[in-house]
Amino acid sequence: MTVSREVELEGHIIDSGMMQTCFGIIMDLGGSFTVETFDIGRHETDESYARLVVEADDEATLQSIVHELHQNGANPADPKDVTLEPAPADQVVPHGFYSTTNHPTFVRYDDEWLAVQNVEMDCAVVVDTDEPRAYTKVLNAVEAGDQIVTGETGIRIAPPERPRGQQGAFGFMQGGVSSERPSESTIRQIAEAIEETRADGGTVLAVCGPALIHSGAREDLARLVREGYIDMLSAGNGFAVHDIERDLYGTSLGLDTETLDHARKGHKHHIYTISEIIREGGIEAAVESGTIDSGVMYECVTNDRPFVLAGSIRDDGPLPDTITDAVEAQNAIREQAHEADMVLMLSTLLHSVAVGNCLPSTTRVVCVDINPATVTQLLDRGSAQAVGMVTDIGTFVPLLAEELVEEE
Repeated sequence: MTVSREVELEGHIIDSGMMQTCFGIIMDLGGSFTVETFDIGRHETDESYARLVVEADDEATLQSIVHELHQNGANPADPKDVTLEPAPADQVVPHGFYSTTNHPTFVRYDDEWLAVQNVEMDCAVVVDTDEPRAYTKVLNAVEAGDQIVTGETGIRIAPPERPRGQQGAFGFMQGGVSSERPSESTIRQIAEAIEETRADGGTVLAVCGPALIHSGAREDLARLVREGYIDMLSAGNGFAVHDIERDLYGTSLGLDTETLDHARKGHKHHIYTISEIIREGGIEAAVESGTIDSGVMYECVTNDRPFVLAGSIRDDGPLPDTITDAVEAQNAIREQAHEADMVLMLSTLLHSVAVGNCLPSTTRVVCVDINPATVTQLLDRGSAQAVGMVTDIGTFVPLLAEELVEEE
């Protein structure tokens, strides 16, 4: 005797691949299905609808199938209210709590669908029953008594769908990684996407690695910050150190970025730089005193562009501005990520992954790295509005700056 469950798929389920994915999940996990209703959208903007009866040999198999379907946007045909359980203690969640994806999520409470605020992956969902409203919390922020969503009843997920045709400047951003794409045309489209974000009052976040300084792209990135094309910066101690080293000594990690010559005693320049900034009391103080008068960090301070420098165990110094507490750094990164409408991930795997963990799948993402594995790993994290470029960051940033600043 089999057990069954009805599920629904709505939206652009054909061209987005959602229907094919769900069919594959059911068969791969040992189930079967019957399509009871299938209404196909007949125009470009029309959505489609399908209702399936999913069958399995036992309840455990059915639950595993329904779970996977749920993660991919298929929802129960007979929704019920969400199940809530109080957190038994600070930083402790109930057994079976719902762990979020990075897709737009809704929970049903008191017969109403509430959009979950600040969606990101691997969080708990808390429902404030007084307002009511639903929002995510990381585990270390959970407080005793918080009403935590458990199970998967009363939860809807809406994975972003592949856009039909060209939808503004972001129409080209349909995922994928390629070093074969025509770089100039792709960079032109990325520039248009940044312009569109600005025109809509959105915020652009740049996530930067030290390779950007080493490759000679520092001045062009500084231009983008100065001219307002980058609103926030997320990086590590090393990026800021080498940016400031370039200002103080003309080198990055001891190498002259123009002549590519190794400066005499250049290997000491980064630690000298850290010492000078510590002596000044921080980056802002060094800018105000005139010790720093160029570069990315200088432009961030001068033009009031907020930045987060997240530290690591391997940092020299670090600079006074570097956040060394891991949880505090996560929270600062999370605040930036939730504010960002578009993110440029520029040649840094570790910091890009940290920011990517905090992004909803609807945030536009551009990832650029010379290593294709880095680009693939980042784009595989679930963003449908993302593009990856395997290219030299020292080529990409100057071309992007030329497209944006020269046009203006």
